Amino acid sequence: MALACAWSIGLRGVDGEVVEIEADIGQGLPAVSLVGLPDAALAESRDRVRAAVVNSGETWPARRITLALSPATLPKQGSGYDVALACSVLAAAKSVPVAALRDVVLLGELALDGRVRAVRGVLPALLAARRLGVERAIVPAGAAIEAGLVEGMEVLGAEHLADVLAWLRGERGRLLGVRAAARPSGGGPREDLADVVGQQAARRAVEVAAAGGHHLLMVGPPGSGKTMLARRMTGLLPDLDVDAALQVAAVRSLAGVIDPQEALPAAPPFVAPHHSVSSAALVGGGSGLARPGAVSLAHRGVLFLDEIYEFGPHVLEMLRTPLEEGEVRLARTDGVVRYPARFQLVMAANPCPCAPPRPTDCSCSSLERRRYTNRLSGPMLDRVDLQVSLRAVEALSWDGGDTESIEEVPEDTASVRARVLAARAAARDRWREAGWRTNAEVPGPELRRRGRLPRDAGEVLERQLRTGAMTARGADRALRVAWTIADLRGAVGPERADIVEAVGFKGFVSSGDPDGSGGPDEEAA
Repeated sequence: MALACAWSIGLRGVDGEVVEIEADIGQGLPAVSLVGLPDAALAESRDRVRAAVVNSGETWPARRITLALSPATLPKQGSGYDVALACSVLAAAKSVPVAALRDVVLLGELALDGRVRAVRGVLPALLAARRLGVERAIVPAGAAIEAGLVEGMEVLGAEHLADVLAWLRGERGRLLGVRAAARPSGGGPREDLADVVGQQAARRAVEVAAAGGHHLLMVGPPGSGKTMLARRMTGLLPDLDVDAALQVAAVRSLAGVIDPQEALPAAPPFVAPHHSVSSAALVGGGSGLARPGAVSLAHRGVLFLDEIYEFGPHVLEMLRTPLEEGEVRLARTDGVVRYPARFQLVMAANPCPCAPPRPTDCSCSSLERRRYTNRLSGPMLDRVDLQVSLRAVEALSWDGGDTESIEEVPEDTASVRARVLAARAAARDRWREAGWRTNAEVPGPELRRRGRLPRDAGEVLERQLRTGAMTARGADRALRVAWTIADLRGAVGPERADIVEAVGFKGFVSSGDPDGSGGPDEEAA
């Protein structure tokens, strides 16, 4: 009896563990048995691996072969185990040295002619391997760019199974060393905020949202600039650091949408699914172990839901947990997976189904308007920090025109971004010891312990709670927004004016705002 083993990585979401692949060649009629909870793609690897070995000029053992993947209780998915399966069989047949397989993990799918094909999840697999103490890995050459982002490991790229076998036999020149600059890239010019005409209140809301990591709802007629503002929000956010960029790239690798030209992105992601999106596509899902959805692809960036009232209510309700906890946990029969989902939610909607340019032209009944807006539930709306109404655009600013109004010369992205970065730096320094990056991540009790509000500022929130205009969660979120507003003006803490502005942004859309003025009101607070 001949026995050998190779190593690969099994993923459960973005987490992974080392999988030991044992090959036993015993007595009996020629057959291949694969055990260890393989899925359909992995079960079919028996035929792929045999053909790849034979077409690479090697001899396939004409005996009974048992392949065991351990831990046996971990569901194994995908074709990424092919290379490890082939090497373990040949090692058991004494065709390659057993010792050469001890300190290396093998990833890749095999074509019938022996070519090593790229698979999903190479980057998170290598990150998991590094955490587990693995120092060397062989990956498909097609995944070399993302594999090279992992520092602290020796990563080798293979184009053919024959190259892997030659390397195991001591021919070290057959595989190429993989190393890419682990520095975020692609944070070039972005769409400018100066392109948005007017909408001063909405521009202010976008600035506050970007500075504090807050969620935002914009309501206004078609063509008022809601989508333009949302798309320009990522230009106000700070570039991703290496850790955040690796998290984003790992999720994209699992979803199969990683960009070879921008493997480690510097720009925060912007994801805008259509309103017909299913719950599985939005938060993640699928058979077996669930795959990441739009909320995870938007990790450390912006998730934009346009025409929010057209989304299915059950789909929107699934956003509650990611909004509160910053991650998605998906339970399936094969196990529970976790994906990061720390995103900023930006929503846009028309005020009613007919959506006329002017509110006075609306032909919808009050029942139709209520039924339309009720698709976004109260508990879901309570999790939105900022709500703002937009007016229809009444005038355009043309190049070469004689403009004297400040509103006709809007600030560009660079000017607003400078204030946003300064506010974010102040919040990061304040909460550094607790590990929070933005005011939106800070629990309400911690905000109240941090510093007592001035009496007149505290009375504003208390009045909202007493009258039932705001829930306790809503008050905490308004307090977070007030801290962000204070950071934007360089203050030590929020004052009454900051609380009033935060309360105004929290409630006037849901309470009507019939004239579409879209700004916080001192008297309302």
